[in-house]
Amino acid sequence: MLSDAISKLDTEINGSKDNPYIKVIGDFLIRHLETNPDDAEKIMAADKTIAKSLDAMKAEAKKKQRNGMAMLTDAEGFAIVLKYFGIKGAPATVQVKPTPAPVVTEAAPRNKFNVKLDDFL
Repeated sequence: MLSDAISKLDTEINGSKDNPYIKVIGDFLIRHLETNPDDAEKIMAADKTIAKSLDAMKAEAKKKQRNGMAMLTDAEGFAIVLKYFGIKGAPATVQVKPTPAPVVTEAAPRNKFNVKLDDFL
């Protein structure tokens, strides 16, 4: 069941190149399933999709909007997604490994070429 749920999420992620948020939510759900494999059955529900979970987030954000603007934290957004899929509990925090800063090396000093003939006289 777990591999089927991950496959379902991967299919939706790969089929939605025009919406980058589907990948974000899909990756979150895959990480969630890795630590909560019992939730795979809920992800497999035929009428539940990542795209529709985004609609659920949009509806919640509309309830919070003030002056035409609304914001959700990552935790709020992921909690709405889990609720949409019928998964109880708070979203697990995922530790993101920081990427090391690129090493910047200074270019070797360039030899200055002097074209003044006065130095040779």
